[in-house]
Amino acid sequence: MSESTNVVRKYNSMSSLSVESNLKEINAFKKKINWGEIPAIYHLVSSSVGDLDSILSHGFDSAYKRILNPSTWNQSVFDTYKDDEGNLKVRHKPEIYLRHEFNDMGYELHFFPIVNGRIVHEPMINNPSCPFLTWTPETLQMLFRINSLVAFSVFSYQSGDEADLALIRFAHITVEKLIKNLSEFFNITEVKGYTIAQFYQEIAKRDGNILNPETN
Repeated sequence: MSESTNVVRKYNSMSSLSVESNLKEINAFKKKINWGEIPAIYHLVSSSVGDLDSILSHGFDSAYKRILNPSTWNQSVFDTYKDDEGNLKVRHKPEIYLRHEFNDMGYELHFFPIVNGRIVHEPMINNPSCPFLTWTPETLQMLFRINSLVAFSVFSYQSGDEADLALIRFAHITVEKLIKNLSEFFNITEVKGYTIAQFYQEIAKRDGNILNPETN
């Protein structure tokens, strides 16, 4: 059984949503079972996940879109070319390191280039070995955030309904798709930290007390 399927076993008993349900369907189901009311924390998470689900198709700016914009790349590192259909390809995928972060703000995916075998934490400008012309961690390191996901996940474990669990599962799948998309242009050497599915499983393991590291 896959990791995303294991987010919550109760999900398998859902009768009104399928594992292929999209965000619009999940939100509609949430509204239906709550008599038209959408809790504020659900709305925060759903809106953030919606932004991720359309991050490449909508025009709003994000660090994720900027690192995938070829105009920001050091072309000599990527060695780019276009195939017969005009699609951009790279002969050399620069190495990167990714890290899942869970904090008071929610969930974040952090991105680090690897230059000469070293994970880069500091700014780099016009460095011939850096895959980006200008690398500024303060604007590029955090690719995106899902607001309030930690609090929402704890709430969902303690008293959530089917739509809450489906939203967590959809968030996990969306993030994994975005990571896979990065792998088309970058060599992901490691992804550190819990995935969203694993984080939810850890909440269950600690019976909702995720902030207590001593809880078994």
